Amino acid sequence: MREVGIIGVGMTRFKEHWDSSLRDLFVEAALKALDDAKVPMIDSIYVGSMSSGLFVEQEHIGPMFAEYLGVKNVPAIRVESACASGALAFRLGYIEVASGLSDIVLVSGVEKMTDCEDPTSALAAAADVECEAFFGATFPALYALIAKAHMDRYGTTREQLAAVSVKNHKNGLKNPDAQFQREISLDAVLNSVMIADPLTILQCSPISDGAAAIILGPLDMVRKMTDKVVKITGSGVATDTIALHSRKDVTSLDAVKLSAERAYKMANRKPKDINVCEVHDCFSIAELVTIEELGFVEKGKSGQFVVEGNTEIDGKIPINTSGGLKSKGHPVGATGIAQIIEIHKQLTGNAGERQVKDAKIGMAQNMGGTGASSVVHIMEVV
Repeated sequence: MREVGIIGVGMTRFKEHWDSSLRDLFVEAALKALDDAKVPMIDSIYVGSMSSGLFVEQEHIGPMFAEYLGVKNVPAIRVESACASGALAFRLGYIEVASGLSDIVLVSGVEKMTDCEDPTSALAAAADVECEAFFGATFPALYALIAKAHMDRYGTTREQLAAVSVKNHKNGLKNPDAQFQREISLDAVLNSVMIADPLTILQCSPISDGAAAIILGPLDMVRKMTDKVVKITGSGVATDTIALHSRKDVTSLDAVKLSAERAYKMANRKPKDINVCEVHDCFSIAELVTIEELGFVEKGKSGQFVVEGNTEIDGKIPINTSGGLKSKGHPVGATGIAQIIEIHKQLTGNAGERQVKDAKIGMAQNMGGTGASSVVHIMEVV
C-alpha cells in the first residue's frame, strides 16, 4: 500500500443555487480542485451523490460529469451511502491511489436538493422505508427519538442541545462557503419553530445545493507539488441496522464508534491526539452523541462538555469549525468531501478567522441515515 496525500481542493458555496444545475455544481468544484492541484490529467473520478434520481431525476451521473469536465474517457464512478456518500467516495479514491492502480484521482460529492418538490421524502429513502418512512417517521422524528432517549437517560437538557447550533453558527459566520453566515442566540434556537420535540428548526440542517472536490495522489508526488503536505493516515467504515428500532440502545451510534476505532487503529492514534474534528451534525443531538462515540467525552456528558466551551475553536477539541452541517449547509452527497476540505484547510493553516492554533492532526466523521453507515478519516501534516 502506498501512502496517499491531498494535492488540491475546491468547493462551491453551499446554498440554494437556483441558477446552477447538478452538473454545473460538480464542474465548478472539480475545476477549482484541479486548478489548486495543477495536475495535467486525472486517472479516475469518484463522485458521492445520495439521490440524484430523486432530487433532479438524473441517474448515471459518473459519465455525465466526466463528459462535462472534459475528461470523458476516464473511469467515473458514482458512490452512494446516503449522507455518507461523499466520505465513502473519498475512501474508494484513497484505496485506488494506495493500491497503485491510479496516481491522480478526483474524489468529489454533489447534490442539488432545492429542485425537488418533496426533499423530505427523498431523504427519508435513507431510512427504513417500510418500517419507518411508511409510518411517517422522517429523520427529524427519528433524531428527536434519539434526543428524547438521551435526555431521559443522561439528563441532557434542551439548552445543551441548542448550544450546539449556537456554536456552529458562530463558526459558520467566519466561513465564506457557508450557507448561513450569521450567529444565532440560545433563545432564538429554543423558541424557533418546533419540528419534532425537542428539536426546533434551528437544530436541523437545511436543504442545500453544492459540490466539493479533492485531488488525491501518492505521497511522494504530493511532496513535490506542495510544501504543505497532508497525508491520510486512517480510514474506517462501519454499518449498523438501518432501522432505529432494531438497535439495542438508541442513545448510541455503534457504526460511528466502530468506524472511529478502525481509523484510530490504522493511524495509530487515540482521541487525545486529534486537534480538530468535523462531525455529522445533521441535527444537534447527532453532534452530541457522535463526540461521545469518537471518544472525546464520556458517554452522557457531551451536553455539558459543549456548554463549557470545550468544542469551541479555542477549546479542548474544536468541533465543526466550518460551521457544521447546521450553518455550512448539507447538500448530502457533498458533505463528506467538504468536511475533509475543512480539515485540510485547518492542517495547512488556511482556515482564516476560524483557524485552530497548531492543528497537526485532524478527523472527519460522516454518516448516513440515523447512523446506519459511518465513515471516519484521520489526516496529518507530514
